[in-house]
Amino acid sequence: MSLHQTLQVFELFDSALIDGQQVVDLFAAFPGVNASFKRVSGPKGRTDFVRIDIPGAQGKAGGGSAPTLGIIGRLGGIGARPTRIGMVSDADGAVAAVSSALKLAVMQTKGDVLAGDVIVTTHICPDAPTRPHEPVDFMDSPIDDVTMNDNEVVPEVDAILSIDTTKGNRIINHKGFALSPTVKEGYILRVSDDLLRIMEMTTGRPAVTFPITTQDITPYGNGIYHLNSILQPSTATDVPVVGVAITAESVVPGCGTGASHEVDIAAAAKFAVEVAKEFGRETCHFYDADEYARLLALYGSLSHLRKRD
Repeated sequence: MSLHQTLQVFELFDSALIDGQQVVDLFAAFPGVNASFKRVSGPKGRTDFVRIDIPGAQGKAGGGSAPTLGIIGRLGGIGARPTRIGMVSDADGAVAAVSSALKLAVMQTKGDVLAGDVIVTTHICPDAPTRPHEPVDFMDSPIDDVTMNDNEVVPEVDAILSIDTTKGNRIINHKGFALSPTVKEGYILRVSDDLLRIMEMTTGRPAVTFPITTQDITPYGNGIYHLNSILQPSTATDVPVVGVAITAESVVPGCGTGASHEVDIAAAAKFAVEVAKEFGRETCHFYDADEYARLLALYGSLSHLRKRD
């Protein structure tokens, strides 16, 4: 269970003083894990991009061939100070991603080393701006989406789980988390059977998915409505991307405080850990490679959907 790690990260992040160095310090006791951060400034403030590398026994970082999973905590900011006091709902993705990294780090100290490497990225901003969005306001970010993808979508990974709070809508009416279809190079593919299986195993409930549209997998800033930024990593990579949406039954603004639910975040983190276990030993596939090749042969590339202009 990842609840203990989730509570640790939750309390660390719920602070006006949180920064990337504190996240790096959280992993200092784990010699096999490499954590680093980079501070980036934009027109609306600054944020600290965090990267946590958890090497696997047969991972590429050590010269092996096991596939590498990327886990992204996607968000605008973890706080909206000074207008809002406390951690905002939008922080859930960052908490879940770092919690999954912390759980994997603890597992290594107990002798449970995954086959493949896992790379976790997110960013830490306790005073991000907000912006209008229908049906409720969203969190904005101090930096643009291109910069965010440049720092969070790393080239070493073979697939990505993008964890993002997705409560400010009337599309998903479920408390917990939900999975998107797999997105790869402009194609919205069918939902992965392996991921559905792992979701049902970890939650003990029927799998929950959510719909996405072509608009959602186009880059931000193109003047088109997006559900949120959960699938934005897919615009910056050729590897398959799946959104893990932390959800609610009611419509909750991303800038709302007191709206995070630790058990739901822990469930998403536990799911990410279990996917990482299976992905590294190649018993979990995000898409059917043969079927994707057939789509390309029949209909050609849709990678132009990732273009910004």
